Amino acid sequence: MTQRLDKRPEGQPRRPATFTAFGLAAEAESLSPGLYVVATPIGNLRDVSFRALATLAAADAVLAEDTRVTRTLLMHYGITTPLVSYHEHSNEAVRERMVMRLKAGETLALVSDAGTPLVSDPGFKLVQAAIAAGIPVTPIPGPSAVMTAIVAAGLPTDRFFFEGFLPQKSGARRGRLEALAAIPGTLVVFESPHRLPEMLADAAATLGPERPAAVARELTKLYETIRRDSLGGLAEAFSREGPPKGEVVVVIGAAPEDAVARENDAGLDARIEAALARHSIKDAAALVADETGQPKRVVYARALALARRADDEPSA
Repeated sequence: MTQRLDKRPEGQPRRPATFTAFGLAAEAESLSPGLYVVATPIGNLRDVSFRALATLAAADAVLAEDTRVTRTLLMHYGITTPLVSYHEHSNEAVRERMVMRLKAGETLALVSDAGTPLVSDPGFKLVQAAIAAGIPVTPIPGPSAVMTAIVAAGLPTDRFFFEGFLPQKSGARRGRLEALAAIPGTLVVFESPHRLPEMLADAAATLGPERPAAVARELTKLYETIRRDSLGGLAEAFSREGPPKGEVVVVIGAAPEDAVARENDAGLDARIEAALARHSIKDAAALVADETGQPKRVVYARALALARRADDEPSA
């Protein structure tokens, strides 16, 4: 039997949900049953939207990554909705209980500690489970550390790639950075402040010290700072100054176009060479052209050149 989150007696109507903003109390409209994914402030509590406040007030419960953090937000706006802990260690049984409550017609609001849920936080599996169960999932948009950092970094915003957190150990981190090196867009990564100097040093060594970058710290908070320089300059500065305090987002400029072209050429050659090991030049070229979408004449010419180079190389 499913336990009800709402503790009022059966059949008794729920009292109107309210929240307080600008010293005035507002009544929140009732919500349709389902899961609501609610973005909350990344620092400054005034960044929350009226729609988010109304959703949090009207929900049967708020599922929070850290109830202590979310309680501060709810208390600030006079919201008394019950809090339920849902974090990265919540297991399948916890998700099943949440889905059962949603199936019973309840309204649940999912939040993270800060920003938009599902961006480097544990809400993804619950949203997946709700969708699989045919439960409506409604996004309530709002603050995002990714977007806040990228618009302030002074780097191109037309194409960007969000990586999240890089590996903690230097070797694995450099390996991942190498995989990201030729992405033709701005890179956005999260990093723990105590690892920032090492991460910047690895990024400068792997991606090149001249790449433009920005380190955004404590976004929307009192001590917000955005440092803009080359990767090499930032690595040197934070190596000298030591780890900063607060939440950090690093934004890195895109790879130069010639580097992207070299990476693409190397990737094409690797595909062709692998195909040549099993097929004739003509068949290998046709296969790789189909896989990559490259013009057949271009792939055939490259396959012919690689085959001739292999024939010219002396045998071991």
